[in-house]
Amino acid sequence: MTGIGDAGTDPHARTTLDKAADENFPVAPFFLPRAWRDDLMAVYGYARLVDDIGDGDLASASTEARLLGMEPETAGDRLAMLDAVEADLHRVFPGARPGSGGAPRHPILRALEPSVRRCALTPEPFLALLEANRQDQKVRRYETFEDLLAYCELSANPVGRLVLQITGTASPERIRRSDAVCTALQIVEHLQDVAEDLGRDRIYLPVQDMKRFHVSEADLAAPSAGAPVRALVAHEAGRARELLNEGTPLVGSVHGRLKLLLAGFVAGGSAALRAVAAAGFDVLPGPPKPTKLSLLREVGAVLRGTRREG
Repeated sequence: MTGIGDAGTDPHARTTLDKAADENFPVAPFFLPRAWRDDLMAVYGYARLVDDIGDGDLASASTEARLLGMEPETAGDRLAMLDAVEADLHRVFPGARPGSGGAPRHPILRALEPSVRRCALTPEPFLALLEANRQDQKVRRYETFEDLLAYCELSANPVGRLVLQITGTASPERIRRSDAVCTALQIVEHLQDVAEDLGRDRIYLPVQDMKRFHVSEADLAAPSAGAPVRALVAHEAGRARELLNEGTPLVGSVHGRLKLLLAGFVAGGSAALRAVAAAGFDVLPGPPKPTKLSLLREVGAVLRGTRREG
């Protein structure tokens, strides 16, 4: 049986998995049971591969195309590569589509297969992540905050739902809280990456809000933010904070090592928001990042707060 350790022997898969260290929150920390760590990293590997294809951030697009059974010259077609990932995903879930049998081709998809079996995962969250990256190839601006929330339903919320499924703790209320946390984390990431996203001709700040705060696209291309951009970022950060607060009771609904993991997710978002605020909401020079010490402090604050709630 192929596991995440086997995927790690492939240099291209290893490059993808190594990006876990750059996230705002811990992906699969050491204190979790080994099976959970393997399953979480398998899911992360898939999500990272799909995002890297959608963003054009692959270390070697031609190699990834070959691993997916594509001709190397098609590596520049992101939609075609996402379609190839979907075809390989259906090999992980052979019952989801007739005629999709056979072993997965890509090492990251092969590593995902045992986790799917062990945790009885369903294809819907994985397909949603694919659809989010397809949307990124077609939709470059979001008119309203509600439009952005609908995007987060595809791009972020499936990951939290998979965490709950892997740990056997999914329930309607926990899913609702998890969705709020994941959407908040996605919005925070968008705020940190305004300049990087603009370089890809993507803006995840709602158009209506940009108009309200008198922010133009040219303002976002400046080396540093003026007062209108700072006010806009502060407004969106406030929305992210509200969502994070809405989702925080999720931490108090579980126990043991899972509680610490979920506290890490929430704390990662909170520490990132504090870093954005500490930068005076000027995100244009580069992503404001929390320190490890600030993250640990936020974990403690989240755990103390949920203990009081309990």
